[in-house]
Amino acid sequence: VQLQASGGGLVQAGDSLRLSCAASERAGNSFAVGWFRQAPGKERMFVSGIMWLNGATYYASSVKGRFSISKDSAKNTVFLRMNNLKPEDTAVYLCAADPRGLNWLRLRGGDYWGQGTLVTVSS
Repeated sequence: VQLQASGGGLVQAGDSLRLSCAASERAGNSFAVGWFRQAPGKERMFVSGIMWLNGATYYASSVKGRFSISKDSAKNTVFLRMNNLKPEDTAVYLCAADPRGLNWLRLRGGDYWGQGTLVTVSS
């Protein structure tokens, strides 16, 4: 599975962005797809993920209520809608996928990674 991330950019605080993670093929039912982010000088952090089979989701506490993850099964694509962006959301966002489910993806990372897309939020 190859993942292609897109949608980053430079925005102002309070603005919105939608990131996309397109998979080269349909993810298996056990797959979880999600987003990590890494800010300069900080460790990589799991932001949000979704189970391909049943759409179960997970959000980090820092983004809950502002970010929304969804999937388009027909397009093999996962979206991350980011609202009310804050300067502390500035980071490289990476999409990842793993066949071992959402908890594995969240805690251990994924077997499959896309390239990063940079999100910069100015104050």
